[in-house]
Amino acid sequence: MAQQLIIGISGASGVIYGIRMLEALAQDKAIETHLVMSAAAKATIAQETNWKISDVEKLASVVHKPGDVGASIASGSFETMGMIIAPCSIKSLSAIANSYDADLMTRAADVQLKEGRPVILLLRETPLHIGHLRLMTQAAENGAVIMPPAPTFYDQPKTVDDIINNTVGRTLARIGIQNRLYFEWLGMNKERPSADE
Repeated sequence: MAQQLIIGISGASGVIYGIRMLEALAQDKAIETHLVMSAAAKATIAQETNWKISDVEKLASVVHKPGDVGASIASGSFETMGMIIAPCSIKSLSAIANSYDADLMTRAADVQLKEGRPVILLLRETPLHIGHLRLMTQAAENGAVIMPPAPTFYDQPKTVDDIINNTVGRTLARIGIQNRLYFEWLGMNKERPSADE
């Protein structure tokens, strides 16, 4: 039986992180993805990418409407590996930090936290004022993992795709899904193994 993972895409800049995550997971038959996108996410996808919303939705195993608070992922009895919100807007962070379950994305995140399951937030905002920092602390105290998509450079990325893939790979690894998308640190001056190794 496939393990179930919830993917949220909010309206923050960086929607490609969520899309790339869905692309990677679509290849893994052991993972059933449950996607919920905000209306703002759909607008940002149109602004930042060439993806059609329908094509993004096709990458997911199950698509949930953001207003459907009666969906399966709104209950803790629905067993999952946890949830990743990529990217996570400050609005979504605020709702999660304050248990303000006004839509399915934030309800699903709150449910995962109350069940002790991992919730990873790829927070996309800079610079950060003290209110943002307080919200991050509060969400972390509730059990969320705050994981801004900060690029690494020790792997000497050559393209934007390299940077995106590394972040997506590390995020998936953090939730327990092993993959070859990211550079595993082997020590100073160690060469990156080829994809064939």
